[in-house]
Amino acid sequence: MPSPLLLGPRALSLSIALLLTLAAPLASPAGAGAPPPPSAPEVRSLFDGRGLGPWRPSAFDSQTEVRVEPAFRGEGPAIVVPRSSYMAGINLDPGTPLPRMNYEVTLEAMKLEGGDFFCGLTFPVAASACTLIVGGWGGGVTGISCIDNSDASDNETTTGRTYETGRWYRIRVRVTPAKLEAWVDDEQVVDFETAGRKLDLRFGDIKHSLPLGLAAYETGAAYRNLRLRALPAGTAD
Repeated sequence: MPSPLLLGPRALSLSIALLLTLAAPLASPAGAGAPPPPSAPEVRSLFDGRGLGPWRPSAFDSQTEVRVEPAFRGEGPAIVVPRSSYMAGINLDPGTPLPRMNYEVTLEAMKLEGGDFFCGLTFPVAASACTLIVGGWGGGVTGISCIDNSDASDNETTTGRTYETGRWYRIRVRVTPAKLEAWVDDEQVVDFETAGRKLDLRFGDIKHSLPLGLAAYETGAAYRNLRLRALPAGTAD
């Protein structure tokens, strides 16, 4: 090709255009070689509003008859656990696939009557399990059972709070390798580092809430919007 310096203006323009055309395939497209963006965490509904689905009444001796109300108190569907003389609740069928780490469970819970915990959320933690107690020990204690064999009323996660009857509370539990965390509405009530600590269920009937369950003690309760969200490994605590 003649030197561009020896060409007229029109030929020079054509030569430049030809060079740009030949060079175009050599340019890297935007983002080429970059890793794909992470996919959004999977959210799985655990209650379709039509029936118990994977849930079943727990095997407490004092278990009451659980029912699904399609329009609970004029709103959406809810699972209702009537008050019992001791404990009553629901738990997932043991065959239900569940993560044991890097996940969140969310739900809404309401105290219908009674004066003790209306949400005892039992959840897996690696090879063990724990329970988030909401409104226990006379109605005001929130915390995790058990840590180093200590109940929710007597360990670092213990907090006090007033819970109203007939009001929905948003509950969220997050399980990651470094921490157990929990929220009631927008308030974080548990932020517990688990390294070197023993995590387990309280001895006794709470075992009937495995592998994932909800229980109430001498208290009627309702639950709705039950969801499980898998978190990517390495999620920041």
